[in-house]
Amino acid sequence: MTKVLVLYYSSYGHVEVLAKAVAEGASSVSGVTVDVKRTPEIVPEEVAVKSGLKLDQEAPVADPAELENYDAIIFGTPTRFGNMAAQMRNFLDQTGPLWMSRALVGKVGSVFTSTASQHGGQETTITSFHTTLLHHGMVIVGLPYEWEGASIMSELSGGTPYGASTITGADGSRMPSDNELEGAKFQGRHVAKIAARLAS
Repeated sequence: MTKVLVLYYSSYGHVEVLAKAVAEGASSVSGVTVDVKRTPEIVPEEVAVKSGLKLDQEAPVADPAELENYDAIIFGTPTRFGNMAAQMRNFLDQTGPLWMSRALVGKVGSVFTSTASQHGGQETTITSFHTTLLHHGMVIVGLPYEWEGASIMSELSGGTPYGASTITGADGSRMPSDNELEGAKFQGRHVAKIAARLAS
C-alpha cells in the first residue's frame, strides 16, 4: 500500500476543510491509504480562546518523526504575510533528524493554503514552502491545469498551479467553495497517483 499523510495547521477551520477534501481525493486512488494529522497549536490556550482559534479539530496531532513512514506528504497551512504559519514552521524546524538521515529523500511533497484576500500571498506561501521540501530532497507536485477549475472566470476562486487554495474573506466568514474543494480533491488524487508510481 502507498501511504499518504495530509498534514495541516488550521487557525479557524478553512485549511481543515481543505485537508479533508485533499484526503478524500487521495483516498479515491486504489492501493492508497491516507492519514490526516495536524501540527500542534503553539499559541497559549488563553490567547487562542480569546482569538477565537478553532481548538476542537478532529485530526490527531502529528509527531515530526512520523513523516518518514509515508510515501507522500501533503501539507496545508494558512498564509501569514505570504509565508507559512508559525505553527507549521515550528513543526518543520523539528525535522532536522529526518534531514540528517535523508529520510524524506525521494518522497512526494505537496502544499495547499488559504488567504484572507484574493491576492493575499497564496502563491508565495506555497512556493516558499517548497524550499523546505527541496532541502529534504522531496519530489514536489502541484495542481496542474489538467484541473479545469483553475481556469474558471465565472466566480472568485482560489486554486493555483502550485497547489489548492481558498479565500476566506477579511472576517473569515467565507468557507471553501465547491470549486476550491474540487481543486483540493484533484490535488489529493494527483499526488497519490504519482506517489503510487514512485513507490512501485
